[in-house]
Amino acid sequence: MELLQLQYFQTTAKLEQITKAAEVLNITQPSLSKTIARLEEHVGVPLFDRQGRNIRLNAYGKVFLKRVDRILQELEEAQREIREMTGLDRGSITLAVSLTNLLPEMLGAFLELYPNVHFHQVVEPISVMKQMVENGDIDMCITFAQIEGPDIEWRTLRTEQIHLIVPDHHPLAGRECVSLNELKDESFIGLNSGYWFRELTDSLCMKAGGFIPNTTIEVDEVDAALLLLKKGHGIAFAPELAWRSRMELMQNKLTITDLGGSLTLRLVWSKRHYLSLAAQKFHEFVLDYFENFSKLSR
Repeated sequence: MELLQLQYFQTTAKLEQITKAAEVLNITQPSLSKTIARLEEHVGVPLFDRQGRNIRLNAYGKVFLKRVDRILQELEEAQREIREMTGLDRGSITLAVSLTNLLPEMLGAFLELYPNVHFHQVVEPISVMKQMVENGDIDMCITFAQIEGPDIEWRTLRTEQIHLIVPDHHPLAGRECVSLNELKDESFIGLNSGYWFRELTDSLCMKAGGFIPNTTIEVDEVDAALLLLKKGHGIAFAPELAWRSRMELMQNKLTITDLGGSLTLRLVWSKRHYLSLAAQKFHEFVLDYFENFSKLSR
């Protein structure tokens, strides 16, 4: 059974006239008659009573027409809904991020332009984020992690250093810089193992300082770490971008003189998967947003 057969049947059933239905459908009468005949053969019963050149929808046809009307209406609604989703009237974007503090100001600015776009935001370890990009489960991600693959593309948004954040009454508070050697015996607050930033800072400390930070508190959300830090439960590594948007929680920022390495924030997506119009607009917006952000930061 084909969609075209259902559409031809619906028109013919409502007009109950082969000649007029063929004109409306812009096909020949023999073609329409053959299409209806094939449909009836598939259904297993005649759908019309035929009297010479006249046809009338029979009891089977009336039952079938009700269902066909519903099917075609649902298909039309589905097409309309998809058009809205891929447009900007009711678009939908799924976004993964390394730092949730990136979102409020950036999304707020985008939604001022496109207020009906719906966002779904996820925070996942890098391995999960990479798989979601490759599978098309997310439209794109904004991350410090280096995600690579045959179909993955990315653009650099900004590059920045890693800093040390300490609570107000910590002995290092008020200092401008610190060396790794001074941090070997400190208690750290950090993301759970498996998160890219945690793995990066652990490896940098081992490479440059010969130790892995003593992470006594592990969390899976940056704000939780910062609130614990504010209460004096440890110290933490943080990128510049995280510090800038949470200055009320992280007032003591120290430069690490010998950590080495910097962070590159990237916009990542898969060229294999279709980006809706809303996602395309957001893609352009993010690039412009960080270009202006970098200018303002200079």
